[in-house]
Amino acid sequence: ERRYATFDGLNLCFETREGMLKHCSPDKAALLGELGERFLTNRRPSLEGQIANLADEIAYNNHDVDDGLRSGLITLEQLSDVPLVAEHLQAVQEAHPKLTGRRVVHETVRRMINTLVSDLIAQSASNIAAQRLVTLEDVRNAPALIAFSPALIARQRELKKFLHIHLYRHYRVVRMSAKAQRIIGELFGAFMADGRLLPTPFQPDVSQSEAGRARGVADYIAGMTDRYAIREHQRLFAVEEG
Repeated sequence: ERRYATFDGLNLCFETREGMLKHCSPDKAALLGELGERFLTNRRPSLEGQIANLADEIAYNNHDVDDGLRSGLITLEQLSDVPLVAEHLQAVQEAHPKLTGRRVVHETVRRMINTLVSDLIAQSASNIAAQRLVTLEDVRNAPALIAFSPALIARQRELKKFLHIHLYRHYRVVRMSAKAQRIIGELFGAFMADGRLLPTPFQPDVSQSEAGRARGVADYIAGMTDRYAIREHQRLFAVEEG
């Protein structure tokens, strides 16, 4: 960015951008230059990038468990068949027999996160110690160093399978995903068809190429919260009587 009087703005270093880029197809990687090179050569990101990847996995899985329970789409009874959850749920119920409701959920999820983080630290330390690492190039050429233990990988896999079957494929979630796709698609189509529908600061320059306009529209939509996108869609497409 080059935005302000005394400093340019947000300009991320290579390592930060690399750590943010978790998955990339070969075709897209080829367009990213040095940033996408590791996807073509099967090399690893920095240790920090590897940590960020698995930290996201820990957060997403456990937050999805919490969100699923809060919404009523899944139950503790169902989760008691998932070993990673059952172990901690049983421990919480035994240690705090009078605990009920959301406090049981929060304590169970807290213990699950602690187990995952502790396992990740221990296994990663063991992996790093087994390698003779001197430079960042050694990290890039080594097998994945930041990892869960094989036993915990298997338990994580069971939890993911449960979430896919009982939460992500739940008809209410599928319906909301379909609505979101429609809202985003129709917003994009409307803004591309007529740039004047965009707020003035975001309206495209007449000299912009179609690809440039599409990038600007995509960036504008990407900056919306869910609630704002719904309101914006209503402003454009809802026909009010009166």
